[in-house]
Amino acid sequence: MAELDWSNLSFQYRKTEAIIVSYYKDGQWSPLAATKDFDFHFSAFAGVFHYANACFEGLKAFRGADGKIRLFRPDENAKRIRRSGGHLDMAVPSEEMFIEACMMCVRENIEYLPPYGYGASMYLRPVLIGINPQLGIASSTEVLFAVMCAPVGTYSGAKILTPGTAVLARNYDRAAPNGTGAFKIAANYATSLHPYNLAHRQGYRELLFLDPATKTRIDEFGSSNFLAIKGNTYVTPLSDSVLPSITNKTLQTVATDFGMTVEKRAVPVEEIAEFDEVNACGTAVVITPVCSIDDKPTLESTEVTRTYHIPSGDECGKVSRKLYDRIRGIQDGLEEDTHGWCFEL
Repeated sequence: MAELDWSNLSFQYRKTEAIIVSYYKDGQWSPLAATKDFDFHFSAFAGVFHYANACFEGLKAFRGADGKIRLFRPDENAKRIRRSGGHLDMAVPSEEMFIEACMMCVRENIEYLPPYGYGASMYLRPVLIGINPQLGIASSTEVLFAVMCAPVGTYSGAKILTPGTAVLARNYDRAAPNGTGAFKIAANYATSLHPYNLAHRQGYRELLFLDPATKTRIDEFGSSNFLAIKGNTYVTPLSDSVLPSITNKTLQTVATDFGMTVEKRAVPVEEIAEFDEVNACGTAVVITPVCSIDDKPTLESTEVTRTYHIPSGDECGKVSRKLYDRIRGIQDGLEEDTHGWCFEL
């Protein structure tokens, strides 16, 4: 076992033992291989450098209370990277190849898989990038598929389930109408960096984007989906510009298991005032509670036209906590995996 302070990992890069790689060329993938070389070697003219021919995934492995090692829903990540890569017209690994690469990555870096009891996990980052030399704008014909990992704690470094503040992004968009917002491609995240930096410098933890066409409906947070609790109803935006989050999908299933009503629909901005609990949800922490959301004319403005104070306040909402506990219980082997979400190594 690596000598790390497992209780203070946060969510940041740490070099491990190896990464898993495969190259696509001339119509076929090379065998998956583990390498200790963490540097990629390919042409400076590779499409990824010029036209963002790249997509990626994020998933986790857990060391359970029963000693078993579990990958959480890698089949869903496999389907999503195939969808994202397909949208870029790049070669994509099969679902079986993807899952095997993720399992290989965990095995090769097993010393960095956190022990049970620290609220930590191993984060896996599969990437698919275009590497053949090109000058014109075109899809890549040669592709690198790689899976790397790092032991992680919480995404923001804050204590798990600690509510944070958010601000609406009225004068910035994460994605264009009919664009690539529903795909996990690299370019989407580059778009959000500047407004995210502005929000963070102003003390906000999260940035909430609105629909790019009308700016009247909620889309998603910069790094994760939006979900809200309204009585016994789970509400999340239905939008072609929103990434289909596997965590959100999982939370919806758990909510249904608990007898809640799940609504995927257009969510007007003003409806925030009617919600009992609001969260960002994603792989990194499952959910991040939000205690307030500011609305401003522009992100740069010092004027706040309205502040939505979420009733759950400085505590994680009771319903959200219940949903969180069920998912973490399944991931840690404490609760029965009735939906077959975990892949054991």
